Amino acid sequence: MAAIGVIDYGMGNLHSLGKALERVSGAGRVIISYDPDELLKCDRLVLPGVGGVRECMKELERLELNELVAEAARTKPLLGICLGMQVMLEWSDENGGVPALGLFPGRVSRFPDPPEDGSPNRLKVPHMGWNRVRQTRPHPLWEGIPDDAWFYFVHSYHAVPANPEHVIGSTDYGQTFASALARDNIAAFQFHPEKSQNHGMLLLANFTQWDPS
Repeated sequence: MAAIGVIDYGMGNLHSLGKALERVSGAGRVIISYDPDELLKCDRLVLPGVGGVRECMKELERLELNELVAEAARTKPLLGICLGMQVMLEWSDENGGVPALGLFPGRVSRFPDPPEDGSPNRLKVPHMGWNRVRQTRPHPLWEGIPDDAWFYFVHSYHAVPANPEHVIGSTDYGQTFASALARDNIAAFQFHPEKSQNHGMLLLANFTQWDPS
């Protein structure tokens, strides 16, 4: 029976993500674990996350899950969500600079603080709530999802990929930023599919069926 592994390093929205994957996985099993051996037996893996890249990398390395993610990136479908997307880049600017997993060339930068002009329309940091995602190029995970669909975001930092070919979705929040990345068997999304109602559930369902080989 096919299995989806959710990587548990103590910083993810594991309960709601696990339930969402169970709803869309059909006969597949969803395994939430921090055991690299158990996770490597799964057919596909999800790297979730909330918080900061420094703590994320610290915990991944402590649990030897950074090596697991690197192995999965070579061998099976791998999905990064929110912080799980950010940590897939090479570098984050937070805390004076933090090296990350390097699965995508590029860095993670903070949104600029809004000007203190008292304007009621000024954009706040973090970027929190619903926003549109523009599909910048086709990808199997977009199957059945309309362009400019709404997804739910919570983040203060955003990806700045070095290779524009890796960007499959972008979003506007004071500036245009990359909200979805993909290459080979890896895909990553800044928004939370598990909190994004029908479109998010369809994206997760597409991931459970994705065959990048």
